[in-house]
Amino acid sequence: MTAQTEKESILVVDDSEATLEVIQRNLSGEGYRVFTAGNVGDAITLIESTPLDLVITDLKMPKVSGLDLIRHLKENYKDTEVMMITGYATVEGAVEAVKAGAEGYLSKPFTDQELLSAVQTALEKLHIRRTSQVPSYLGPAESFGIIGNSDGMLRMYSAFEKAASTQATVLIYGESGTGKELVARAIHYNSPRAASALVPVNCGGIPESLLESELFGHVKGAFTGATETRAGFFLTADGGTIFLDEIGEMSLAMQVKLLRVLQDKEICMVGSTKPRKVDVRILAATNKDLLKLVEDGSFREDLYYRLNVINIAIPPLRERGDDVLSLTNHFIREFSEVADKTPLSFSDEALRVLFNYSWPGNVRELENLIQRLVVMTDGGVIDVVDFPSLMRFSANRALNLTKSLSEVEAEHIRNVLASVDGNKSQASKILGIDRKTLREKLKSYGFNGK
Repeated sequence: MTAQTEKESILVVDDSEATLEVIQRNLSGEGYRVFTAGNVGDAITLIESTPLDLVITDLKMPKVSGLDLIRHLKENYKDTEVMMITGYATVEGAVEAVKAGAEGYLSKPFTDQELLSAVQTALEKLHIRRTSQVPSYLGPAESFGIIGNSDGMLRMYSAFEKAASTQATVLIYGESGTGKELVARAIHYNSPRAASALVPVNCGGIPESLLESELFGHVKGAFTGATETRAGFFLTADGGTIFLDEIGEMSLAMQVKLLRVLQDKEICMVGSTKPRKVDVRILAATNKDLLKLVEDGSFREDLYYRLNVINIAIPPLRERGDDVLSLTNHFIREFSEVADKTPLSFSDEALRVLFNYSWPGNVRELENLIQRLVVMTDGGVIDVVDFPSLMRFSANRALNLTKSLSEVEAEHIRNVLASVDGNKSQASKILGIDRKTLREKLKSYGFNGK
C-alpha cells in the first residue's frame, strides 16, 4: 500500500497487481493521493484508519466481492464515494453495482481518459453533497440573510464591514436579484447609525412626477391634492440612512437636486423656499454600468463621483460556486419551517443541476424556486423532474443557433415569466428592465402573459 501527492484521497482495490499499478500511476499523475489494496480485507483495514474520498473497487475478487465492499462502505462510511470496475461487464452487473451504492461503473479495458473522467464525476458528486451540508459564513452579514463563503462574497463582506464603520457614501453594484438591499441593511445596522432609521427607496418604482415630493416632502398647497404638509424620505431618515435603489433610473433633473443634497446637506420641500438641514447617510445601488451612462450623457459625472466614494460589488450567483448549495440549504430550512413541513432533500442529480444552472435571476430566482418546491413537491426527495421546465430543458438541450436575436429574446422573456408564475414585477427585475419596457416587449411579441 502506497501514498502519493496530497489532493483527494483515493483507494484502489483489485486482485490484479498490473491493474493496481496502471490506475495508481494515472491517478497519481493527476495529483491524487492514491492507496492500493489487493483484497477486500486489506481494503477495510486501510479504510478504518485513513479518511478517503473515493474507493475504486474491482467486482470479482477472491473470498469477498467488490459488491460486498460497496455495501460495507455505504452502510458505514456515508462520506465516501465508490466506483466499480470489472472485466465482466453486463447490464445486470451494472444495475446491481448501482443499487449497492456505486456512483460509477467502468468496464475493462478502459482508456486513461475514461478513468479520469469517471473519477472526476464521482468526486464532483461528493463535493456537491458535502458542500450542501456545510454551514455558511457566520458574521455580521449572516444576521441579515446574506449567505455564502465564495471568494467574491468574502471580499464583499470585508468591504462592507469596513464601509459600515465610516460615514462615507456607498455605491453598491449588483445584477437584479443579487441582494443589494440586504447589503445596504447590513451596512446600516452595523454602523453608528444603527439606532436610527434605514429608509429604502426604489427610484425606478416611483413615477418621475412624484419622486421629488416623495424624497424631499411637500408643504400644504404645493400642488393639487397636497392637502397637508408631508415629510419626505430624507426627513424620515434624518440621523439615519437612506438607501436609493436603482439610482440609474433617476432623471437628470432629479440628479441635480440629489447632488445639491450631497453637497449642502440640506433639502427643500416642494412648495417651500426654506431649506432644511438633514443628517443622512446615503447608500445607493444600481444594476447598470453608471460610467457608461455618464458617457452616454444620461447620468451626471459629478453625481457619480459623489456617490462612488466606496464601491461594493455583489457577485452574481453564477460566479459564486458552492454558495448555490449553501443558499439552497438555507431556503429549504426557512420555507419548510414556515410551511410546517419536514425539510426536503435533493437527489445528487438535482444538486448537480442547481450547481450548474446559470441563475439569470440570481438569489431571488433561487429563493422563488425553493419556496415553490417546498409548497408543491410531494414526497421527501426533490429530483430534476420536479424543477421548472426551463431548468430541465436548459440542462439537457443542445444549443440552437438558428434563431434570430428577437426570437431568442422573446423565448427568454417567456421562460423568465414562466419561472416566476407570470409575475411581471419579478420578471422585470430578473430581466433588468422596467415594467413599461417589459409590457412593450410582450406586446411586440404578441404575448400577454398572466
